Amino acid sequence: MKSKIEQLIRESIETKKLLLEPAQVAVVEKIAGAIIKAYENKKKVIIFGNGGSAADSQHFAAELVCRFEVNRRALAAISLTTDTSIITATGNDFSFDNIFSRQVEALVNTGDVAIGITTSGNSPNVIKALEQAKKQNAVTIGFTGNKECRIKEITDLCFCAPSGVTGRIQECHGLVIHVICSLVEGALFGKK
Repeated sequence: MKSKIEQLIRESIETKKLLLEPAQVAVVEKIAGAIIKAYENKKKVIIFGNGGSAADSQHFAAELVCRFEVNRRALAAISLTTDTSIITATGNDFSFDNIFSRQVEALVNTGDVAIGITTSGNSPNVIKALEQAKKQNAVTIGFTGNKECRIKEITDLCFCAPSGVTGRIQECHGLVIHVICSLVEGALFGKK
């Protein structure tokens, strides 16, 4: 068991080291810049995903609304994974593939940022919501892994964790979410 634990920790560390590659740093910087620009223009961030990605979307929104490292005013961010009445009604009346796109249709405005998180990059409900956000002139951002997938084709910006293993992808997403929150707070509020 000890060797398995050490192996998994080493895999996580090696995967995260790949985030230091210039292309990875550049896309994280562009994503943070898009979010900063949206907030400077009084827009909001909408985030969504399934399973662990749903938890990541809620975590991301909480860091923006409440605080990350700086006590400051709240930033407008909504996780579409939290309203069980909307999710179950939409799933029942339309289909599960529409649970996020219906909310995007109702909530997203021109200039907002829509962030879809999917480790596979092919979750139909995430893809459909990002397509709807694009129709509504939002900036679309994807978070996924390094496999070929649909989300890379349809988003304005896409962070691709340098792994095809779900656990490593999710670990990279969590780290990058924290990096982005730190950059957003620093740009909008400075370090206090």
